[in-house]
Amino acid sequence: MKKLATFFLLLSCLYPFTARAENFLGAPVVPQGEEIVRTDARLELKSRLSHDQIIAFYREALKGFQDIKFRERKDATYIEDDGKLEWHSITVSKGDEKGTCVTIVKDNWTWIIGTLILRYVGVFVVLMILLLGMSISGKIISGMVKRAGEGKAGN
Repeated sequence: MKKLATFFLLLSCLYPFTARAENFLGAPVVPQGEEIVRTDARLELKSRLSHDQIIAFYREALKGFQDIKFRERKDATYIEDDGKLEWHSITVSKGDEKGTCVTIVKDNWTWIIGTLILRYVGVFVVLMILLLGMSISGKIISGMVKRAGEGKAGN
């Protein structure tokens, strides 16, 4: 029994610190961050770590997930889950001397339905452009065939 207790004591001491890290909706939360806003669907925090340190933390923490995309923008890095995780995105702002802001947002139906509607409308816009192009080319070809027929009839 003593050996088992010693084993568990050693295991708890040697267990990786990231496994004990806090998470929000299954997304890892940057350590040393000060919470600004926490709701059921959103977590905002400010960290004294640099933007690059936070991105390195998230690259390491999320490397096992296959549907994660890192998008670099001018003022922030946007980490998006295209899979079925409970969170939708993590936005890491390019910080100033006061710190870097990290925002984790829950996946919601507004985003999902909006994307589907946009794709649905996009398909019909493309089909309308194709129909218009085919109609114009049909009129041009019909006119050319008609003129070619009149030219042969006149000979």
